[in-house]
Amino acid sequence: MRSIRYTRGRRSRRSDINMTPLIDIVFILLIFFVVTTSFVREAGVEVQRPSAQSAETMEKANVILGLTAEGRIFVEGRPLDIRSVRAYMERFLAETPDGSVVIVADRDSSTGAAVQVLDQCRLAGVRNISIAARRQ
Repeated sequence: MRSIRYTRGRRSRRSDINMTPLIDIVFILLIFFVVTTSFVREAGVEVQRPSAQSAETMEKANVILGLTAEGRIFVEGRPLDIRSVRAYMERFLAETPDGSVVIVADRDSSTGAAVQVLDQCRLAGVRNISIAARRQ
């Protein structure tokens, strides 16, 4: 009789694993990695940047305009017509008044196309405009 009670008592003592602290730690790690990850923004098109000895690293660029060798303009992977650059920049300045623009032009692109993009940005009111180059 005693052995029956003893086995019954051992069966009722189950050990459970509490998953709540584990889930909390996983969410905290997820939040940490999302917050500390630096997101690289690209123009959405592959260009061969020209080299320059005076090239400097820019801390933050809000909009990156890509200009291909054929004269096509890209913003965040989407093609954009030269006539829409000014309207796009005006909307951008309405959202981010102190925003900066980087023009990433292919080294084989025409100077006229780069000047047109630069002119449209300035007509929209952008004052902080840079042209990307790679350091020699």
